[in-house]
Amino acid sequence: MPRGKVRYDNLKAAVAKVIGFARERKESARWLAFREHYGVDSFYCRPGLVGAHEKGGVEGDIGRFRRNHFVPVPEVGSLAELNTLVERWDEEDEARRIRTRPRTVGEYFAVEQPLLAPLPTEPFDAGQAIETRVDRHSRVWARAGFYSVPARYIERRVRIVLHANELAVYDGATEIARHERLVAKAGERLELDHYLETLLRKPGALPGATALEQARQAGRFTPIHDAWWSAARKARGDKDGTKALIEVLLLHRRIPHEHLVAGLAPSLRVGALTADAVALEARKAAESDDDSTPVQPQEPSCVASLTQRRLAHLPPDLRPLPSPAAYDQLLHHGPAAPKESLP
Repeated sequence: MPRGKVRYDNLKAAVAKVIGFARERKESARWLAFREHYGVDSFYCRPGLVGAHEKGGVEGDIGRFRRNHFVPVPEVGSLAELNTLVERWDEEDEARRIRTRPRTVGEYFAVEQPLLAPLPTEPFDAGQAIETRVDRHSRVWARAGFYSVPARYIERRVRIVLHANELAVYDGATEIARHERLVAKAGERLELDHYLETLLRKPGALPGATALEQARQAGRFTPIHDAWWSAARKARGDKDGTKALIEVLLLHRRIPHEHLVAGLAPSLRVGALTADAVALEARKAAESDDDSTPVQPQEPSCVASLTQRRLAHLPPDLRPLPSPAAYDQLLHHGPAAPKESLP
């Protein structure tokens, strides 16, 4: 952390009101807590043209970064992916040399780093807390967008903590949902897992569900899920086949996603379209990952039975095979004489 005063350009998150044309400011309560946590003192630039020279080369360097990395606007799938790109660009910038200076940006920082103060041991939670109620669609409204929570919290009051890139929903001290922040207004971020208990009672709502479409786009509902679902509906009918799929989706809560996907393929090949068969194959996939020895690929035509697995661990049976020779003497007797009829 910097020592002493830090200069700020009257950012709205910190300054609730500018008092006159001097440096006096009315700071927000959250900003005061932030400064006290990190032990820094604020120094605000004067507003308008009179304070333009006080910002140094900070704004110019931000403009250079924007022109080099955000023109044209990068195409990313999420804020997390964009933040990863920004971190990589920052690391690459350490090798940059400013004009004719003898050292690079990273070398100058290595000289300044021992002069900085250490960070506090406890992190500062900069999130904004909001109290709200879950609506009948199992959603909460936060900053121009809807976010889902588990269906059992419908009509319950919960607490939302907003961060820059994500938000968390709490029931008391228990976190019940976490989502990436929406970019567009009036959007929805729905998690399919939050609606599974409801869909189990109303399986006909699954095919057109927005949560299902978002799960497909995110890669959590894979093509093997769709193939398994189609086979289950063909074998059992739409209602029972969809219920079987929902039971498989409920397994995601206790079985890792990659193992469950690995268990769907063999159960689909042999027509074992039940959640129990998928769970068995998923556990076998997990055991294969935990085993350090290479695993021989299984025949695609069959699934090993539980009886065969138990017999494989029994000691070999060295007893001689039974012989029916002792019973052959019964074959030497002729047919029984007929009984004499009574006069």
